[in-house]
Formats: sequence, C-alpha cells, structure tokens
Amino acid sequence: MSASEPQGQTQSQGQIHVEADIQRLCRLGGVSRAGYYRCLTINQPARADADMRDQIQRISLAHRHYGYRRVAQQLRREGHIVNAKRVLRLMREDNLLCLRAKPFVPHTTDSRHGFAVVPNLTRRLIPTGLDQIWVADITYVRLGEAFVYLAVVLDAYSRKVVGWALDDHLEARLAIQALDMAIEARNPAPDSLIHHSDRGVQYACREYSERLEARQIAASMSRVANPYDNAKAESFMKTLKAEEVNAKSYATLEDARSQIGAFIDTVYNTDRLHSALGYKPPAEFEAELNRSRWPQTKVEAELSLI
Repeated sequence: MSASEPQGQTQSQGQIHVEADIQRLCRLGGVSRAGYYRCLTINQPARADADMRDQIQRISLAHRHYGYRRVAQQLRREGHIVNAKRVLRLMREDNLLCLRAKPFVPHTTDSRHGFAVVPNLTRRLIPTGLDQIWVADITYVRLGEAFVYLAVVLDAYSRKVVGWALDDHLEARLAIQALDMAIEARNPAPDSLIHHSDRGVQYACREYSERLEARQIAASMSRVANPYDNAKAESFMKTLKAEEVNAKSYATLEDARSQIGAFIDTVYNTDRLHSALGYKPPAEFEAELNRSRWPQTKVEAELSLI
C-alpha cells in the first residue's frame, strides 16, 4: 500500500477481488453465489455440533453414568453455553447411553430383634446446615463367589459420605466402624446431631446405642416398611451400585475395599455432580458453605474477645 493510497479504498478493492474470485469459482462449479453462501450457513451448526460432540464424548468417557442433564451441567461448568435438549439430541445420535443398575438381591436389614426401637425424629425435618442429621444404611456387594457388606454414614445436608466400612459380615461392629469414622472426621458438638437409620439390629443393638449416647447424638429410626424415611441413604446406595459396583468385578474383599473406597473419596465426594446441591460435588458444596460462614465466624470470635 502506497502512502498516497487511502486505507479504506484499499480494503474495498480487496473485498471486490474476493467477491470476483468467489463469483468466478461459482461459475466454474456451476452453482449460484446465493447457494454458496447458503451452504456456508448450513455448515456452521454442523461444525458447532461436531465440536460439542467431542466435549460430550470426553465427559461421557470420564463419567460413564452421567445422563444428559449432568453432562449439560458439566459443560456449563467448563464455560460452554449449551442447552440440555441439544446435549440429549447429540447423545442419542452418538448412542452415548449411561449404564443402568441391576436388580437388588440380598437382604441386609433384620428388624426382628428384641432391642428398643426409637421413633423417627427426622420426619418433616429439613436440615439447614452440616452435621445436623446423619443418615446410615447397609448394602451388599457381590464378589466372585460371595457377598461382602458396606455400611455408610452420610451428612443429610451435603450428601457427603462421612464414614464407611466394608467387611464380610453383618455384625454390629461393621456399622460401628463406619460411625467411628464419621465421628472422628466431623467431631459433632454434643446435642446437635440426629443419627437416622432403619430398624436393623446393627443400629438398634446396645453397642451402637451406647456409642451414640456417649457422644450425645440423638437416635432416630424409620417407620416400618417405609424406605422413604431414609431416602437419602437409599439414593446413595443406588448411585453406588449403578456407577461403581455393577460395572466392576471384585476379586477379593481387599480389592472391593480399595476400589469402593476410591469411588467414595475421589468420585462421589469430590467429583460427581449432585442435582440436589445445584450440580456441585459434596466437597465443593461444603467448602463454599464454610467460606460463606467464615466472615460471620470471624466477627463472632472478635466480639467474644471484647
């Protein structure tokens, strides 16, 4: 470009040359210019879908049990602007179906015992913070030729697994081991926590009751034949079976303990998105909750020094 030649005039001339080249190519190809530009417009969504498919397939491979809603939420967390219906369409076209659960088999709750049964203290009670209600349950895990049993304790507010134990028996010490892990991890204040479970002998027995009483934790139990009373624990067990147990084959008790422990600690608690938590993992949800309470806690501490 010469110094005497205006810049705008040069750009206009360049555009004219481009248009002339396109017109000549369209004439050689036997298509109209309108058809050429229409083809460009049609191909843009196709390219966008191809790029989105790459992202969806990456998430689906990392989270084999995510449905389209969780995949859409994960994409939004990564900065993509995407509609859940579009994700559903692309997943259907690519046959990206999440794995489904297998039917329940063994019986793990024995409520036919002589121990005292306490009433349900959590009915119509909604927790407003951490360590107000814990829910506990036991399920089976199949090995090659035997069953082992998993006891868990969850915080009802954050859905985080705060205690768990896996062994080859259904004795009370299995549930007690999970409870001890939860107490050590959370150290709940006296008279601030309700522990809710089914009416199984593991939770009604003297040893378990004494453990709760020693920490001044109130005991609560579900009504007869009402699984909805312990729905949050049941929901975790369903997730565990669908996303971990049913997709694996455990060789030994130690193998099951290692892999299920890894799922709880590194997937369920810290990575898996929970719809009830605004599509956040429990650990992230608790961390944000603690950060939001930090200024208030700091002010209270300063006032106590005055």
